[in-house]
Amino acid sequence: MIDLRTLREDPDRLRASQRARGEDDSVVDTLLDLDERRRSALTSFESLRAEQKSMGKSVSKAQGEEKAALLQRAKDLASQVKAAEAEAEKLAGELDEVLQTVPNIVEAGAPSGGEDDYVVLETHGEPRVFDFEPKDHLELGEALGAIDMERGAKVSGSRFFFLRGVGARLQLGLLNMAMQQAIEAGFTPMITPVLVKPETMQGTGFHVAHDKEIYRLPEDDLYLVGTSEVSLAGYHAQEILGGDDLPLRYAGWSSCFRREAGSYGKDTRGIIRVHQFDKVEMFSYVRPEDANEEHQRLLAWEKEMLAKIEVPYRIIDTAAGDLGMSAARKFDCEAWIPTQGRYRELTSTSNCTEFQARRLAVRFRDKDGKPRHLATLNGTLATTRWIVAILENHQQADGSVVVPQALRPYVGLDVLEPSK
Repeated sequence: MIDLRTLREDPDRLRASQRARGEDDSVVDTLLDLDERRRSALTSFESLRAEQKSMGKSVSKAQGEEKAALLQRAKDLASQVKAAEAEAEKLAGELDEVLQTVPNIVEAGAPSGGEDDYVVLETHGEPRVFDFEPKDHLELGEALGAIDMERGAKVSGSRFFFLRGVGARLQLGLLNMAMQQAIEAGFTPMITPVLVKPETMQGTGFHVAHDKEIYRLPEDDLYLVGTSEVSLAGYHAQEILGGDDLPLRYAGWSSCFRREAGSYGKDTRGIIRVHQFDKVEMFSYVRPEDANEEHQRLLAWEKEMLAKIEVPYRIIDTAAGDLGMSAARKFDCEAWIPTQGRYRELTSTSNCTEFQARRLAVRFRDKDGKPRHLATLNGTLATTRWIVAILENHQQADGSVVVPQALRPYVGLDVLEPSK
């Protein structure tokens, strides 16, 4: 959540952030009012409690009518202390409830606006000019015996699929290559839980009660993650880490689950927008002052990985209204998809500043010994959707697909041939 000190000292910063996101900036006045009333109630409670403690000493020394009067006053004070404490707790609860709904403050320099208001920062590679009519990833995948949507739907319903044969080998090779790159960069490899408690999901920045993208198991009060970011963000919840241990970098491999609510009719063909997929996600815990530099590192590691699969791609600076709850700044890497004639997202990296750490109570002890909230960042290294870009960009006229050079040792094949 946002820092109350920042809110008090520079409320216009949050107002500007809300406007950039297309959100209501009147929430700032609501927060300031609740914060002031809560602090006033807390001051009143502490003053009354101090008087109550002092009264106890006076009663023990008093005699006769004086003692009776003091006892009555002590009784009245006890009632006032109880009421003041209840009022302070009530206002604290109301303040926290509103704070939970306010997204992170947008970083200076991020574009304002919605989904279509991104800014293209870099473009790498040129879209291939085919001397034959290219096939889309599903037609290629079916001919290769790599993707089976029909049986996926039969077993699990729409937007589910099987990766089989070379399709399974391609995904395993891709994710193994991503994990190996992460390990070589100093990340600790992690196989993460895909079911988490509501406080973990909520703490990462998802609205468990209102987010229609999330799968919930009501009998167990657990949630299926849409990214291992959730599990990794909760890994150090309620902990105080050593400042000398930072940065901490983890690479999480997990299956991910998204309901894709509201996407009916969009990307229904193939494996671009599905309910279950696998992903390797980078996650960093750093000092707040190091967050921007770490964000650039994560983006550089994503670019390194994209170069290995040899596809044209671009990097966009995501607009404020498309950042999501937790991100203050987000860069997406989008690969060229030949049969769609456009770029589609393959990776993203987000700087969540101290937002998630405040919600999950993750802190580090600085040189002065005082605990401070740290910053968290995340970035995708590879996911199932990458198969779409690989198949379409590296297809040949005979329906075969050339495996990118760097990926061959992990797949064990140089070329994927159509099944007989």
